[in-house]
Amino acid sequence: MKTLKSRREQSRRGVAATEFAVCLPILMVLIIGTIEACSMIYLKQTLTAAAYEGIRSSLVAGSTTADVEAACRRVLDPRNVQNATITITPANYSSQPEQTWITVRVSALGGDNSVIAGWFYDSLTVDGQATMMKEY
Repeated sequence: MKTLKSRREQSRRGVAATEFAVCLPILMVLIIGTIEACSMIYLKQTLTAAAYEGIRSSLVAGSTTADVEAACRRVLDPRNVQNATITITPANYSSQPEQTWITVRVSALGGDNSVIAGWFYDSLTVDGQATMMKEY
């Protein structure tokens, strides 16, 4: 009787090990994919927040492009966003008349800001933008 029971236990251990070996890669891909997706959502929110801070600083009388970029960098730098591009439209916004719409767009490559480089988001460009009307 003992040998029959030990054979069953060994057989169950073998099945469990096989199931684990089959399921582990699938679980790892799901976990890594979830981490990457959350990282890109965080990047999108960071870029949008930076654009919002930039547009707010552009609406101050006498502000310059450097002021807008500095406001964006105050959000981007603590969050370690790499290689972000800041674009202000129109470029000469300070000389535009009142009631002109000003847009600040901040973009960055997903691959440069990915947790796992060389994966799904390498060629993705993520951006955030904010638009407000000049009132001064």
